[in-house]
Amino acid sequence: MVGKPKVIIVLPAYNAARTLERTVADIPRGIADEVILVDDASRDDTMEVAARLGIPSIRHAKNRGYGGNQKTCYAEALRRGADIVVMLHPDYQYDPKLIPELLEPIRQGRADAVFGSRMMKGGALEGGMPLWKHNANILLTALENVVLSTYLTEYHSGFRSYSAKLLRSIRLDRNSDGFYFDTEIIVQALIKGFRIEEVPIQTRYFDQASTIRFWPSVGYGLGILKTLAKYLLHKNRLVRFAQFE
Repeated sequence: MVGKPKVIIVLPAYNAARTLERTVADIPRGIADEVILVDDASRDDTMEVAARLGIPSIRHAKNRGYGGNQKTCYAEALRRGADIVVMLHPDYQYDPKLIPELLEPIRQGRADAVFGSRMMKGGALEGGMPLWKHNANILLTALENVVLSTYLTEYHSGFRSYSAKLLRSIRLDRNSDGFYFDTEIIVQALIKGFRIEEVPIQTRYFDQASTIRFWPSVGYGLGILKTLAKYLLHKNRLVRFAQFE
């Protein structure tokens, strides 16, 4: 990128009042031009905490889901002129101190998206990820790599950075409002030829950290299978999906 890119960190929040301040406190000083929060109709004091911390915030009147929250996050970041957008969950599960590592490949022009991977260097199990979730992650990622002809170590991390060019080039509005939005955006990026890099991260699993429970995880997995099926139909020109155009 020519010159200093504008970096905006987006915080997709839901009931994050107890962890928001710790998350923001660990963001390296000077690493971002702006931090913004989108509250998905939380039932706690997330908005009050954000106001006390001086974080510009948007609140959904009704809960729109994890994907719906991200859509608002990225739309607002682009409206504010971001060149690079970092998604950081405000539940303190991901370590904000690693944000510089998510930025550098995009700044250097090597990548259009950078994902923090919990599966590199044992970061998932060391951080306390349940074994069933760890194994399901590995199986789903292996399937996604086969279908999409990629070699990513993880498709399911919520700690990511994107170039504004990538975000403007794909149909985010066509994606799910649910958790498998994260897989849909990867498929869209790959179809458009964008480059993805990964960096190793560790995560924290504790009571206040958000996590998908078993049955919602089953629905998440089915959503991923649906996305892969749509991709194959689209790739082979059997059915065309506006989402992937």
